[in-house]
Amino acid sequence: MRQGAVQRKPQARPVHGQAPLELVVSRRAGAGRAPLGQILQDMGAISGEDLVRALHLQSQQAGVLGDILIAHGLATEAQVTEALSRQYQTSFLTAETRLPDPQLMDRLGVQNCLTLMCLPWVRAGDVTVIACARPAQFDCHRPRLQALFGPVAMALVSESDLHAIILRTRRNRLKLWAETCVEEAESCRVMQSRRFGRVLTVALAALIGLAISAPLGMLAVLTLFATMVLVLTSALKLAAAIAAHRRPKEPGASVATPLVRARKPIVSIMVPLYNEPRVVPRLINRLSRLTWPRELLDILLVVEEHDHATRAALQATPLPRWIRVIPVPDAPLKTKPRALNFAMLFARGSIIGVYDAEDAPEPDQIHRVVRCFQAAPPELACVQGVLDFYNARTNWLSRCFTIEYASWFRVILPGMQHLGLAVPLGGTTLFFRRDILERLGGWDAHNVTEDADLGIRLARHGYYTQLLDTVTLEEATCRALPWVKQRSRWLKGYAVTWLVHMRAPVTLWRQLGPWRFAGVQLLFLGTLVQFMFAPLLWSFWLMLAGLGHPLQSSFGAPVLLGFLGVFLLAEAVTLSIGFLALRARAHRGLRLWLPALHAYFPLAVLAVYKALWELVRAPFYWDKTAHGEHGAACDAVTVVRPIA
Repeated sequence: MRQGAVQRKPQARPVHGQAPLELVVSRRAGAGRAPLGQILQDMGAISGEDLVRALHLQSQQAGVLGDILIAHGLATEAQVTEALSRQYQTSFLTAETRLPDPQLMDRLGVQNCLTLMCLPWVRAGDVTVIACARPAQFDCHRPRLQALFGPVAMALVSESDLHAIILRTRRNRLKLWAETCVEEAESCRVMQSRRFGRVLTVALAALIGLAISAPLGMLAVLTLFATMVLVLTSALKLAAAIAAHRRPKEPGASVATPLVRARKPIVSIMVPLYNEPRVVPRLINRLSRLTWPRELLDILLVVEEHDHATRAALQATPLPRWIRVIPVPDAPLKTKPRALNFAMLFARGSIIGVYDAEDAPEPDQIHRVVRCFQAAPPELACVQGVLDFYNARTNWLSRCFTIEYASWFRVILPGMQHLGLAVPLGGTTLFFRRDILERLGGWDAHNVTEDADLGIRLARHGYYTQLLDTVTLEEATCRALPWVKQRSRWLKGYAVTWLVHMRAPVTLWRQLGPWRFAGVQLLFLGTLVQFMFAPLLWSFWLMLAGLGHPLQSSFGAPVLLGFLGVFLLAEAVTLSIGFLALRARAHRGLRLWLPALHAYFPLAVLAVYKALWELVRAPFYWDKTAHGEHGAACDAVTVVRPIA
């Protein structure tokens, strides 16, 4: 169709109020349809130079022309929508139009409306008008829509208006879905905290009674149990360290660039914020350093609806067109996983990523992640990046925190992956195949360590996680009280996750197999037991000080020396892994601080007792960690690359 033909046809226009059907029914023009770029030029929306630039980008990225124009600021969403309505010879609907029939929307399903970008609007006789934000895909969806509604006709709607209409009409259903999208059998929302509290109270009372009636016997039993757990967890760490040292290079790390050029996907990254107005300008600056093509980058800043301070900071900050703000409707449950579930409904990408508000990812990180997914089998559900700190040298606590993270992300987790164990995820720098994430129901909105829980659920359903050598810098907690609060939340989440997945231990055994089942027990239950009974193990320091030991009369000196040897070997394993994890040049100076871990880990004992108390009193309480105190240090820090 030539330019003149376009001008002779009736001009499409937005529909307001009760629209006659002839204004919204599209005429199926097929191959004679005018190019979108030509229409935008005829409208005066873009110049020829802008069109050439956009078409060049489209040839490289295989993206949608309208998205490229909007992402690079060459055209507005309203201009592109109007041009599409002219191209498809149909009118477009807006958020000011009379709202769609809710019964039609419910027949398709709100989630399907968002996935298909199609909104059933009104019935006119035998025809159902469907407002679509992606008209090029409408014919692909037509058979499914006709099976539900009979004859259908397409109208246009912008993506923003489609989202606004759904939020206005079906926000309560979306809120409920965000809280309950994980199957009940794999969620902690039905955890009987009162029943667990009674069991825990009875167990503690029994322990106290036995300790009063037979103190030495009770001390001996608990010491044996704690020592056995220490041996097993230390063996797991040692095996992971050996496996990490011998592991092959990660799949996708050296994949040729042409593999990616074949088809680059849209990547959606969700960044939850809560009471964090100070981090907003720095966050936008750090996200702007990402080198992934803007038309294929969809960043969602997820903020609670009633978090007025953060929302005001976002409104005061100019946001690029590829960054959107997703307000999460207010509810009694305010957790990060609930916010992520809600925001995922509005994400556009086939890969879903998660950053924290204080994160500073490497600029080429998304390129590396996409290459990893493209080179891997379909069972790869998640890519986990390496976390490090930009304020590692603030004080002794931040130094010890950095040593612990280096050991975890650069030695233990890669080793666990290579050993074939289920990998508990970190809370940030996570990237998922969207179809798998949706199949599993997203995150458990009630679990305060939703990341570790999701890692286990991925393993239960036959998927695996890949550790990738790409670094994200974040902010280490540098004060003791906030550190204890943060760690108590993590440990409480470990306890909740273990309780949830051990509801049906036989099923868990069948799904994971004996090897990974044992790994879950050591990782979750073993971590909790270690910290709970750590004071019993510390008593062996008395022997080194020449003060004897309370159990010397019960076991005798040779047996106690064996206990002491096990304890010292476990300490040596921890320090050796830390030493190995600090091989990078920028971190080698932290090796001098390895002895400080003996003062660092006792804080976790306080945290585990706080976690057990909250597990009974407030299992879903989210003890928020404040950020933004040391963000300026990020600009002066060099990224520490993991060592392959």
